Amino acid sequence: MTISLPPRETIRDDVARALAEDVGGGDLTAGLVPASGVAEGQVVAREAAVLCGTAWFDEVFRQLDRGVGVRWLCSDGEAVEPGAVVCRIQGPSRAVLTGERTALNFLQFLSGTATTARRYADAVAGTGVQLLDTRKTVPGLRAAQKYAVRAGGGSNHRFGLFDAYLIKENHIAACGGLTPAVEVARLRAAGTPITVEIEDLVQLDEAIAAGADVVMLDNFDADGIRQAVDRAAGRVALEVSGGLDLDAVRALAATGVDRISVGALTKHVHALDLSLRLTIPSG
Repeated sequence: MTISLPPRETIRDDVARALAEDVGGGDLTAGLVPASGVAEGQVVAREAAVLCGTAWFDEVFRQLDRGVGVRWLCSDGEAVEPGAVVCRIQGPSRAVLTGERTALNFLQFLSGTATTARRYADAVAGTGVQLLDTRKTVPGLRAAQKYAVRAGGGSNHRFGLFDAYLIKENHIAACGGLTPAVEVARLRAAGTPITVEIEDLVQLDEAIAAGADVVMLDNFDADGIRQAVDRAAGRVALEVSGGLDLDAVRALAATGVDRISVGALTKHVHALDLSLRLTIPSG
């Protein structure tokens, strides 16, 4: 499976920040190892998951020492089982030891995000619903996590505050009403997607009349969602959000909504249990 990576410079900067945080002025313990030493090893999955983060793993060793080679046996978006060897690594011992933790942190965390996304994607499979992430990401790692969501079978909502309108209760109040807010958005950035969050069915009618592209049903119960679907009658895309867990998402997908956005895809992440087993060849 091919999933479009974030820009090369984004991955480079993610890794550079992480290495600066971990290595600082130098790895004291790795300095005990002879400079001529060579290490080899393999990364093993200890639980079932969806792999993600290989580019970040590679970039760690690219920045530390280009003499380190990584050979991947699995690719991003691929399901792995406990005991699976996902890659083999070989190169200067100092660089391998210094980069081990940072490289694994990226791989474990992004695999955890992809695995969570896959579980939710599987839960709504066959319903026609588009599963979306949110902006509830780890600060500084949004592009990485949104990539991991795609690797797990989900889709991305807006990347940030700059690429789409999401008009919520406070925006509506500050703009003097829902309709004025949508009208100003249309004037300022024609063609930019406009989502309006609503609290009741009266606001649904107003949002449709105002020309919203998507109406977000925030914290509606299942009965309220079904009423909204009937009332909208396909005139606008409907999105459900707000505190959705894996047990609830399938039932909500069956109500006929078009999109479900789930903060848990990037917020409630269990890092994949991976281990890097190293050996130092003799001779």
